[in-house]
Amino acid sequence: MAYWRRNSRQMQAATGQVAVAPASPVAQKPKSPRSRMMRQYDLVERVRTYNPDTNEDLLNRAYVYAMKAHGTQTRASGDPYFSHPLEVAAILTNLKLDDATIVAALLHDTIEDTEATRAEIDNIFGHEIGALVEGLTKLKRLELVSREAKQAENLRKLLLAIADDVRVLLIKLADRLHNMRTLEFVPHASRRRIAEETLDIYAPLAGRMGMQEMREELEDLSFHTLDPEAYAVVMQRLDALAERNRNLVGEIETQLSKNLQKNGIAARVYGRRKQPFSIWTKMERKSVGFEQLSDIYGFRIVMQDVESCYRALGVVHTTWPVVPGRFKDYISTPKQNDYRSIHTTVIGPGNQRVELQIRTEEMNQIAEFGIAAHAFYKEGMGSPTERLKHESNAFAWLRHTVGILSESANPEEFLEHTKLELFHDQVFCFTPKGKLIALPRQANVIDFAYAVHTDVGNSAVGCKINGKFAPLSSELQNGDEVEVLTSKAQQAPPSAWESLAITGKARAAIRRATRTAVRDQYAGLGRRIIDRLFARAKIEYADDKLKGALPRLARASIEDVMASVGRGELKASDVARAMYPDYKEERMVRYGAKKSLAVKLKLKSPPHPARSTSVIPVRGINSDLPVKFAPNGGAVPGDRIVGIVTPGEGITIYPIQSPALKDFEEEPERWLDVRWDIDETMPQRFPARILVHNVNEPGSLAQVATVIAEHDGNIDNISMSRRSPDFTELTIDLEVYDLKHLSAIIAQLRAKAVVAKVERVNG
Repeated sequence: MAYWRRNSRQMQAATGQVAVAPASPVAQKPKSPRSRMMRQYDLVERVRTYNPDTNEDLLNRAYVYAMKAHGTQTRASGDPYFSHPLEVAAILTNLKLDDATIVAALLHDTIEDTEATRAEIDNIFGHEIGALVEGLTKLKRLELVSREAKQAENLRKLLLAIADDVRVLLIKLADRLHNMRTLEFVPHASRRRIAEETLDIYAPLAGRMGMQEMREELEDLSFHTLDPEAYAVVMQRLDALAERNRNLVGEIETQLSKNLQKNGIAARVYGRRKQPFSIWTKMERKSVGFEQLSDIYGFRIVMQDVESCYRALGVVHTTWPVVPGRFKDYISTPKQNDYRSIHTTVIGPGNQRVELQIRTEEMNQIAEFGIAAHAFYKEGMGSPTERLKHESNAFAWLRHTVGILSESANPEEFLEHTKLELFHDQVFCFTPKGKLIALPRQANVIDFAYAVHTDVGNSAVGCKINGKFAPLSSELQNGDEVEVLTSKAQQAPPSAWESLAITGKARAAIRRATRTAVRDQYAGLGRRIIDRLFARAKIEYADDKLKGALPRLARASIEDVMASVGRGELKASDVARAMYPDYKEERMVRYGAKKSLAVKLKLKSPPHPARSTSVIPVRGINSDLPVKFAPNGGAVPGDRIVGIVTPGEGITIYPIQSPALKDFEEEPERWLDVRWDIDETMPQRFPARILVHNVNEPGSLAQVATVIAEHDGNIDNISMSRRSPDFTELTIDLEVYDLKHLSAIIAQLRAKAVVAKVERVNG
């Protein structure tokens, strides 16, 4: 337990609390109301312990300014509000951060919650500190409908501020940590929301930045709030286990140290018990009980240099049996958050599984404090953010992620992608050329392809994993070599890939490509509608002329106009009127009064819901747009038919006698001249609807169904309504081969005594 006690003292010292070595950070109760606040000289002395050249005057001025600004404001606990920014600053002194960060922590709520302004803070404390405080200020007057949208916009602002100066993140995490430590004083209705947000965003973000200690405490505090019963059960089991194995940790520490010393290796060895949330998630992920967990205790071996790490590994592996599949070398292959360490598990003393982490002192600092280990000023090194741009892979990941997320179409999409990008469990795979690709656990080949390059993802058609063909949805494992097979014929990925992808980058790219493809499709449809109208009106169309009319149409480009017409947002006649003010819209007088502009090609289309075929055999359209039959009654070969273009939907085939065509008399540009293209050698069925007035007596419905079946018709759907005590009205959707087939079925039904009337329905 030495490991946890040491870090517990560090975190408690940061908040002025006395270390009592509880079993978990959550067990540490918040301060009672109106407890003593840290004085000015206490804060200065904390900073002076790691920065002898601290600007004492700056710290004192910030302390006094923040205390006066918050005045008589109080927290939910009853403490003066100023105690909160003071505790946040104290946490950051434990991370040994520079004066500007400590001052910004003291001032971080002044713009949002007091009369202070950014200009005033800039004037008193300088632009650098003003920018830090501004980056932490929420969007106060943002009018958004949903809480998720507001949360997403605040997160977007925060991430952009972090990308400019990483100290914003450190202050924000310390702010959230103190709020979580005092969450029990918050109204019950708000606790769950705050804990969920912490577990979804802030704890993973701390992990991504390599701040493991911060992440674990945030997770446990959230776990304690969200599922107190589960938390209590895990803690009870841990305490019972600790009682049974009271001396186990010390024995293992001693034995490890002796074996290393015997081989001439100097090292610090200390053990720790895993945290409740980590244990609970492992139990859930692996569907095992507490008793089945064998690595509740972990030990760290801290060396002076990298060579000693591998020598220590050799001693451990030659002393105790190794557990297969439990070795990972993050020294040769660091994680994206700069984490470096060797992980292995052995069967140690007492036949107990022992998880070991072997690392150097520098690696240990980065593992515990992440980017905070880099972030304080060093003489001549410039700002923390400037150094991190060159030193920290975690910060490089953050800037890259912000760039991707900024392309999200809406706040909710941004929030979703952010959560996806914050996964911290990773697998490492390789391209055939040996390039390392780090991905979240459960990622598949689609995620891998987009991690290589967006164009590779968009054109992916297959893959090989370790030389063998595999589906693109295959989940990847550590060490897999993945070759993505691409095709120039695939211009855009299937939209269904979005539900298969795990990473935010892949989902964002798929969604963007899908939007582009749909927009191009609408633009193509809009252009055909406009061409048809201009041809019918015998007026000239030219892109140059339309370009001059863009201001009148309130569109930025010709493609925007075409897409708007295709989606139905603009009428083609409005475009013509914008280009030719004297244009008068043509009126449709009767069905069929249109000139054929048809190109005789078969049209592939999505299958009709009532039919298994995927081809509607009509001539008259050259398009990739979806085609369907009229929803109420359909059409069958033998009918004269017409196609109606519906912006945003596609083309609908109506029989010429359909009364629904009256609705389109005012829009002649939407009419298409189409005709059947039947292959007699490949008969197929088509949708039709009939209305049957049936005598209300036992067996009458069966007689109707028998007639249809005997004449090779297929009933797709049937609905019944009682119009009178003597008659029932049946609406029957049929599938028939052609008009002759339909007429024969209708004639046979009329011949039945139980049928009073039969007529075809044309929707």
